[in-house]
Amino acid sequence: MAISINVSLRYGTHLPCLIKAMEKTNGDVLELGLGVFSTPYLHYQCILSKRKLVSYENFKPWMDFFTKKYGYQDEYHEIFFIEKYADAKIEKPWDVVLIDQTPDISRGETIKRLVDRAKYIVIHDSVPKFEKQYGYDKVYSLFKYRTNWTKDTNNATVLSNLVNLDNFWE
Repeated sequence: MAISINVSLRYGTHLPCLIKAMEKTNGDVLELGLGVFSTPYLHYQCILSKRKLVSYENFKPWMDFFTKKYGYQDEYHEIFFIEKYADAKIEKPWDVVLIDQTPDISRGETIKRLVDRAKYIVIHDSVPKFEKQYGYDKVYSLFKYRTNWTKDTNNATVLSNLVNLDNFWE
């Protein structure tokens, strides 16, 4: 039985940032919020590169879609259900982090927890008109380095305090 979901190509505009960050690293990956574009990409990329992917999701039916229907949980990919993202156990070093969780306002608080723990933090939906809604306006100043993907109408941003991003797109 097929499942019908509404998907916009705007949901995948963070992929250029994720692809570049994954190319530049070989360590653990954190995904906050499962998605139809990020989860399959990160899942298979981590299998191919034999690296750990940890995903957190706070909407059980959505998590079940990925784990029960598609089996996206294996030796390289751990998926956890949490009631709220403040409960996610993320305080450790990460090479790549994707911030794409709901509720949107929790994104800023999660980013604050990862300021000096991740080489690359990829944030989705970084269009200026959403900065306050997502709490991004309160975190940009916490980072030494920032680069933006602006080749789509729905921007994505990469933040870091550990890696200079001047040559990120090369």
